[in-house]
Amino acid sequence: MTFREFSPTQPVILGFDPGRDKCGLAVMGLDRQLYYHEVVLAKEAIATIETLRQRFPVSLMVMGNQTTAKQWKQQLYQQLSEPLNIILVDERYTTLEARDRYWQMYPPKGFIKLLPKGMRQPPRPIDDIVAILLIERYLNRLTESTVRSEE
Repeated sequence: MTFREFSPTQPVILGFDPGRDKCGLAVMGLDRQLYYHEVVLAKEAIATIETLRQRFPVSLMVMGNQTTAKQWKQQLYQQLSEPLNIILVDERYTTLEARDRYWQMYPPKGFIKLLPKGMRQPPRPIDDIVAILLIERYLNRLTESTVRSEE
């Protein structure tokens, strides 16, 4: 579990990469400040989301739109104590991007450094990094539409 020392006062976005066995979660401010990221077991995801909502001023959830998204969205609406706006984001290619991002966040050490980039496998699940990328995709989409409307 990775927490930043301080809590944001501005609303934040909760990123959620849903899966059958494990899920990625991330909390990021609109200023792209990362406050939290973790991979949790799927059966613990809703309880963890509730805890994050108590700790952070979550304004909305951004969720990947692939495999289990529909089931998860329904489950979240039914089981969360308070309703939460959920926006689905295209998650194609996020796993590949997350692998590259992992090595940017945690530069390789020792022998792993010697391996060609394409052969490096992160030593842990990277669903939380996918959740970070989903938030960034959403924010990029917002920024692009703001820029277009100003032109």
